[in-house]
Amino acid sequence: MNVFYEEDGSFKVATINDEQAASLQVEDARGKRSKIKTANVLLRFDRISLDEFLKNAQALAAEVDSNFLWECCGQDEFGFADIAAEYFGANPSLTQQAAAVIALHGAPMYFYRKGKGRYKAAPEENLKAALAGLERKAREAEQMAAWQEELLRGIVPEAFASNLSRLIHRPDKNGLEYKALAQAAEAAQLSPLRLLEKIGALGDLAQYHLDGFLSAHFPKGRGFPAIEPVFAPEDLPIADVAAFSIDDATTTEIDDAFSLKTLPNGNWQVGIHIAAPVLGIAPGSAVDQLVLDRLSTVYFPGDKITMLPDEVVEVFTLQEGAARPALSMYLEVSPGYDVLSHYSRIERVPVAANLRHHDIEPYFNEETAGKADGPDFQYKQELTFLWHLAGALEGRRGKADQPGPVRLDYSFYIDRVEGQPERVRIVPRKRGAPMDKLVAELMILVNSQWGTDLRDAEIAGIYRSQGGGRVKLSTQATAHAGLGVDCYMWSSSPLRRAVDFINQQQLVAMIRQEKPRYQKNDAELFSAISAFDAAYAAYADFQDKMERYWCIRYLEQEGMQEFTAQVIKENLVRVDGMPLVLRVGGLPELPAGTTVSLQRLNIDYLELAVEARIATI
Repeated sequence: MNVFYEEDGSFKVATINDEQAASLQVEDARGKRSKIKTANVLLRFDRISLDEFLKNAQALAAEVDSNFLWECCGQDEFGFADIAAEYFGANPSLTQQAAAVIALHGAPMYFYRKGKGRYKAAPEENLKAALAGLERKAREAEQMAAWQEELLRGIVPEAFASNLSRLIHRPDKNGLEYKALAQAAEAAQLSPLRLLEKIGALGDLAQYHLDGFLSAHFPKGRGFPAIEPVFAPEDLPIADVAAFSIDDATTTEIDDAFSLKTLPNGNWQVGIHIAAPVLGIAPGSAVDQLVLDRLSTVYFPGDKITMLPDEVVEVFTLQEGAARPALSMYLEVSPGYDVLSHYSRIERVPVAANLRHHDIEPYFNEETAGKADGPDFQYKQELTFLWHLAGALEGRRGKADQPGPVRLDYSFYIDRVEGQPERVRIVPRKRGAPMDKLVAELMILVNSQWGTDLRDAEIAGIYRSQGGGRVKLSTQATAHAGLGVDCYMWSSSPLRRAVDFINQQQLVAMIRQEKPRYQKNDAELFSAISAFDAAYAAYADFQDKMERYWCIRYLEQEGMQEFTAQVIKENLVRVDGMPLVLRVGGLPELPAGTTVSLQRLNIDYLELAVEARIATI
């Protein structure tokens, strides 16, 4: 005797070897023995082989019209033998009964299982929905196959074009487009990204890297929402100075400016003037929230994403020809460059000039600074005095220039001409050049002194400290070992950094003797520090990444198949003329600073990698 039974959702046949009340010992056609429950047996048969019975039943089931079967069964629950009689006619054979249950089981959209060998027809509305879903899946499978075929032929499907950035950077892995891309990539034995690169879908790779950053940190886009206009206060006293700023040509957020006057006693009055956007941006306003959301301006070669909208920056930037709101610190400085006293004031500062590095540095540089017989130029007297003051301030911090290798900074300029490829210029600048030192030392002074003033007034602030080689932000005013000062905060770039903006709010409250916005141990202050730390690190990483991209572009742009580099350590080198660091396989152990000649082998703009080998030492 043989049995037709169900096990683990499939139908099987076997010969009975032994039978108990609740179980059977059976053996299938391959000789495999097993124990099954009697309750799982649907039919018993003999006089036909196992394979023939199952094969005939499956073939017959395949011919069953599920829709017609569904129409035959009515709305009541039924057994498979009953529906076999309805479909095949009275007294159906065991093979026909087996075919009926196989067909019922294989059409779950049409028939709901209600127990051993028992089913119920799906309601009409459920069946229609299920069939529509099946049809949709068939259409989707057909569409995916068409997209895959296009991708493998090197064509970007039209449907991908409008959603390509999201598909690359923030894909919906359950979406049809991504599934088609993933399957095509698997067929091509590539990653999805490499397949898109191969067929030219990534386009401008600088834009690709920018889109990835924006997707992660500016998911709503880099633009600003509509905001109410902001206005500079008009009731502030106007300072009796003619201030000037010193910046790169691309700077639009001019935060700081300086002024210099002689005093009747023979000393000098040095003014350090910091743009004061907090005087026109109310706490809790939409623009205030923008500051706390964006946290910093993002800089990268050829572009930037500002913390504040242009229309707000234009109100408060220290633009020449205007008197702008400022938080000013005035120093009384002796002819020997000793700082004798200081005081702070909220005012409008007339800005006489915005000096630019490229205009002044040809006349005011390492060779000419401080020399009386040097060339004359705009603001020579003021810059020379402030440069001497900067040197004295640097010396008092214990950070005077020490002999050693020249350290360089690099400025990146992207030249764009319509219809032509972008070209990058990388301009080295010696670190500690006179104009840089002048600005840096006065900023260290004002940030250190305002930090001290805020600490002594016992008003909360965000301080920047360094100890044990680690720089951190906190609400505790501790020493900054790297700068050689007892107290330091960021407060001189409120148009560009949220920390400076927050500290300026606290400083204004101190000067006006008002209740400050943030109190000590204020949870919002700690939250701002945490958010700023994360954002500032991410923005700096992106700037480094894009500088690396443009360095690699420069190698290709200039046809630099061979170039020189300086060994940093082990197989790490820095390419001459740019801030590009590479690992060179097979580089022998050489002293740091050794010049090596390298040959460029391959460039990977996705990984921002350069494969190079040593040419000569």
